[in-house]
Amino acid sequence: MPEAGLIAKLASDPPLSPEAVARVLQGLGGAAYCWTPGDDSLQWSTNAASVLGCERIGRMPSGAAYSELIEPGSGVGRFDAAHRAPVRDGIRGRLFETIYCLVLPPGSEPRRVWIEDRGVGYFDDSGRLERVQGIVRRLATAWNPKSANGAEPQADRQRLARILDDRLTEAYSEGSEFGFVLVALDRLGRLNDAYGFNVADEVIDIVWQRLRAQLGEGEEIARFSGSKFGIILRRWPAEGLAAAAERFVSAVNATPPRTSAGAVAASVSAGGLIAPRQGRNVSEIFAHAQDALQSARTSAGGTFTTYAPSFDRAAERRSNLRFADDIVSALGDDRVTLAFQPIARSITRDVAFHECLVRINGRDGRVFDGSAIIPTAERFGLTQLIDRRTLELAFGALEAEPDLRLSVNVSPSTIHDGAWLHLLEEHARRGLCDRLIVELTETTTISDLESVRRSVHWLHELGCKVAMDDFGVGYTSFRNLRRLGVDMLKIDGSFICTLMQSHDDRHFVRALLDLASNLDIETVAEWVLDEETAQQLVEWGCTYLQGELIGLATEKPLPAASF
Repeated sequence: MPEAGLIAKLASDPPLSPEAVARVLQGLGGAAYCWTPGDDSLQWSTNAASVLGCERIGRMPSGAAYSELIEPGSGVGRFDAAHRAPVRDGIRGRLFETIYCLVLPPGSEPRRVWIEDRGVGYFDDSGRLERVQGIVRRLATAWNPKSANGAEPQADRQRLARILDDRLTEAYSEGSEFGFVLVALDRLGRLNDAYGFNVADEVIDIVWQRLRAQLGEGEEIARFSGSKFGIILRRWPAEGLAAAAERFVSAVNATPPRTSAGAVAASVSAGGLIAPRQGRNVSEIFAHAQDALQSARTSAGGTFTTYAPSFDRAAERRSNLRFADDIVSALGDDRVTLAFQPIARSITRDVAFHECLVRINGRDGRVFDGSAIIPTAERFGLTQLIDRRTLELAFGALEAEPDLRLSVNVSPSTIHDGAWLHLLEEHARRGLCDRLIVELTETTTISDLESVRRSVHWLHELGCKVAMDDFGVGYTSFRNLRRLGVDMLKIDGSFICTLMQSHDDRHFVRALLDLASNLDIETVAEWVLDEETAQQLVEWGCTYLQGELIGLATEKPLPAASF
């Protein structure tokens, strides 16, 4: 899971206050909590009721009241899980993971809720538990898996790790090998958005049942995370790892799951390896299986990929994790700043507005720009947090400078983020949205045109202008542009920087500018590097220019009249 390394970081050296940690964990998805056993105070993030699907849970004021809801035998509570977690050298806190079922009072809907609870327990020098901080997610409502022998184990990643550890010991002593396959539901976020959490939970249940039905003698399955399942093959299968894995993938993907909402288009992808040949211990097996799963999802969804070793992969993962930790710390330590790149009117060349570009000041003093930040942020699920902070800083600049106009980028995952939308509503009441331009990427609009159209209309009602960023690299038609009602097109710089050298680019840009003019849509040319290109764009009717010719990004916005 994306937050695994971040929770691990909190255990070794908490860089943020409990309140800041809660904000970060909440932004990663799930509901954050902080429990202090001393006074039994249990504090929840504001989204707890919606994430857990029950208002009563999100208002539980004490650890004792919450623990009373745990069904006996369904799993270990956070108090016991924290005490049972291993103590590691140099680690201040103890990392724990557990799954249990909450049984709610009569009249509640739903009555039983399965919870995934992951966090850090902090102990004093005498071994007394001082604080527990973590994140919970609601799993499938009906999830209560049975193993092949009919028992009801605590089927979570800890159990999976124990089984793998036993199999590795067996393999080393016998000189044998076995297969491990990680199966994951594709596009879970889209299922939640389209059908709601209850239907998505039904799909996860059906996937579990179909996978379990394919288990052969000696094979085992356990939940790896919310929508991922680990399958351990007894020995190196005679038909080969790919064929064995395909048996499970095909069983799920053969027919659409039928839910209370009808048949749902859902599929799984899988990645696997041969242990101990390609995974010498449990952590390696998990890491390599996730690499293979990611390759399967990247190449073609609904398929299986065998792990392919890469000497750079482990180093890259460690580097990305360190940078993700730095991003999280920067969000809590106010090390996120903005740079302002001027955008000028093409004819007069006076500055019309500035684009806000995110910057992070690293612990080592280096400054990272968006090209370094965004890929890691997307991989670790941090883009919504960065977008919120960018918007907060932009409103701060607008409030300080009454004549300033700014544009901010929004990632696809943020356009429907409640906290980001609340920020806009709050500042619209103070008139600041009238000087704000929200930039949507073209790929954002393609995935859900009608939803984005409603968002554009809502932004207009608040007073914002809306621009489509990087236009030209996607497939949005001008008919859809008319339906969306955007105010501005930002032509992707890859077409502008080669404008005077490429015959094809000149034809494309000119046609685009003519069509935009006919639709009364303003245009911005990005990456304008020289005067010759600028003059050509002026001649064709481009509204604004942005790039090195106009000005580089600066710490403070330029005056409106400067060039």
